Amino acid sequence: MRAALDLLFDATGEAYSHPALAERGTTLGYSSLLCLGNRTITGMLSTCGQQFVDWSAAYRLFERERIDPAVFFTVARSTALSFLQPEEPVVAFLDDTLIGKTGRKVTGASWRRDPLGPPFQTNLVWSQRFLQCSLALRQNATIAPGPARAIPIAFTHTPTPKKPRSNASDQEKAAYRQLSKQTRLSAVGNAQIHTLRAQLNADPAHSGRSLLIGVDGSFTNATVLKHLPERTTVIGRIRKDCSLCRLPDQDASASRGRTRQYGERLPTPEQMRQDATIPWITVQAWAAGTLHDFRIKSIGPVRWRSAGGKQNPRLIIIEPLAYRPRKGARLLYRKPTYLICTDPELDLSTLLQAYLWRWEIEVNFREEKSLLGVGQPQVRTPETVERVPAFQVALYSFLLLAERLVEKPLEHLPQPLWRRQQPDTDKNECRRSTGDLIRHLRAEIWGKGIGVENFSGFAIHHHGASKPEKFEKCLASAVFYAS
Repeated sequence: MRAALDLLFDATGEAYSHPALAERGTTLGYSSLLCLGNRTITGMLSTCGQQFVDWSAAYRLFERERIDPAVFFTVARSTALSFLQPEEPVVAFLDDTLIGKTGRKVTGASWRRDPLGPPFQTNLVWSQRFLQCSLALRQNATIAPGPARAIPIAFTHTPTPKKPRSNASDQEKAAYRQLSKQTRLSAVGNAQIHTLRAQLNADPAHSGRSLLIGVDGSFTNATVLKHLPERTTVIGRIRKDCSLCRLPDQDASASRGRTRQYGERLPTPEQMRQDATIPWITVQAWAAGTLHDFRIKSIGPVRWRSAGGKQNPRLIIIEPLAYRPRKGARLLYRKPTYLICTDPELDLSTLLQAYLWRWEIEVNFREEKSLLGVGQPQVRTPETVERVPAFQVALYSFLLLAERLVEKPLEHLPQPLWRRQQPDTDKNECRRSTGDLIRHLRAEIWGKGIGVENFSGFAIHHHGASKPEKFEKCLASAVFYAS
């Protein structure tokens, strides 16, 4: 696995302002992945044994434009695209996340609504906002539908401008309003979609691929839908009470006067879900570790004012799956989902699977914050606030891609007792968790130093008293299994 990571790091030479900085960046990259404590810059220096030397060079690497994390994401994107089949579309996801802060002078930090707060109370958190774009990489290209993993390819800081004082001049207030429009989340997301499409067009190997973007309701609006680039399809959530229209009548369009763009108004998506005259269609898709038969309704093409009169999107209604919270409990249901797809001819199974894969970007956010320590470095200047979190997310992408680049499946560390009691699964089909990948990398890099050459005989089982007087001192277990 380390050899695969070395190949990825070697391809990032253009990210540094001077070739001599590449060694320092690679060292900090490995230290960020292997760190046992808080993943601050000083924690990275302690991991690689540089805590007793001058640490200012590590901070200046990010503070003085000596490293460009965008090159890391370029390498991650091109590597992820190389695993796609020739006719396979590019499936990407957009979403924003908050990184909590405590300092009042941190660039970009402000009060924002807590998405984890209860629905009956709006809570505010002091945090920074970032926009992430991830590509879907199928676990097995020969199995469709099947599981996929999200590979981050962009991590952009999206702060909101500071509101001027009440006695500010008219020019300052006008500049604030203009800057607010440019830094809206939907506007930044629209720019990211155009950037990704331009990057695909610039690559001859992938310029002909169609691009599917899975988004939530924050990006399903006129700012995004009315300015889509060519060969790009957006699949996003909409409200259950949104106003949709039929296509205009051809005879009415041919009459004198202004051409009609919208026909008569349709029932709301919630009303169409309850309409028994609209049939349900069964579509199979992968979700939650297995294949499911989803019941959906497909209505369209329709017209929606948020998408403009030049697009004919399709409405998709997904009936929620039944589940039991515990054995013997009654069946429960979650809320139905209402989607809009800007391509009315897109295959329903492809559409549904692409949107269900969108959950993987939420997995990215959780692992980036809890396992990779994104947001832990104590930086506050504009340059470091943008580069350090992006650098850590790019390393996360490298870690996920390194697993796919190895020629043979990674050997598992001996599983703990509570995991060995689970049913055995095929090792070739088992998805390695990010924690497993970090532990494997630690064992591969630090194994010889600790004295572990291979994993056979790694776990020594003692059948002694059930309550030993003393705990065993095992350095390998403490290092390799630390989370």
